[in-house]
Amino acid sequence: MDLATGLGLLAGAIVLVTLIMMGGDLRMFLDLHAFIVIGGGAFAATLIRFPLASIFHGLPIGMKFAFTLRRMSTRDLVDEIAGLAEIARKQGPIGLERVEIEDTFLAKGIRFVADGYDTDFIRDNLERDRDNFLTHLDEGQKVYRSIGDCAPAFGMIGTLIGMVQMFANMTDPSKLGPYMAVALLATFYGAAVANLFCLPIADKLGLKQHDEDTNRTLIIDGVLMIRDAKSPALVREMLIAYLPEKHRHQEGELAAA
Repeated sequence: MDLATGLGLLAGAIVLVTLIMMGGDLRMFLDLHAFIVIGGGAFAATLIRFPLASIFHGLPIGMKFAFTLRRMSTRDLVDEIAGLAEIARKQGPIGLERVEIEDTFLAKGIRFVADGYDTDFIRDNLERDRDNFLTHLDEGQKVYRSIGDCAPAFGMIGTLIGMVQMFANMTDPSKLGPYMAVALLATFYGAAVANLFCLPIADKLGLKQHDEDTNRTLIIDGVLMIRDAKSPALVREMLIAYLPEKHRHQEGELAAA
């Protein structure tokens, strides 16, 4: 699990609830009017912006990958692929069939190598798989960013509606306070939904999309080098280029040792 996402949301919720409880009652901040205008309005605008298929793909995959971490880091992948290249050199492609691989994308590529598929087939299949996955992540990012963009705007719409109702009942002073509270709560809901939930998740998905692009491209290159029977040392040396600069020297020292 990605603890940063969970801790961030929890910390934000604690801050809001604490501030609310310091100045009043939590029930003061519960309003159906504000909930309808934010939830319904943002969802309606998102339906207009995207096809249903993109929303049905984007929402769940976005929620899933915002709260999960990749099982293997880029550095671990380099070590894993170099080890697989060593096995292929000593035992041949058949030896790869008995290896248990944690990363499903890497396991798929190694299975293709063990089964003897040609290089073009392996490259085309893995690149298509990578591109489809990145497209779904991008859909999730765009859907959450759309909701984050719409929520404050509909909060303002809810505020304007509440103020119209307030001014329409100026003759009854007892209604002015509730209508003003409704108007302000719509803005509060919109700002909280956008800045605490939707936009941060969209940004997190953008970072994970970049990481997955790097890692899956690394895997494709590594699998193709194993398919071409490159030496483990060459495989490691080529894949080190995917690591951040500060980790490359460490990997080079380990390889030399």
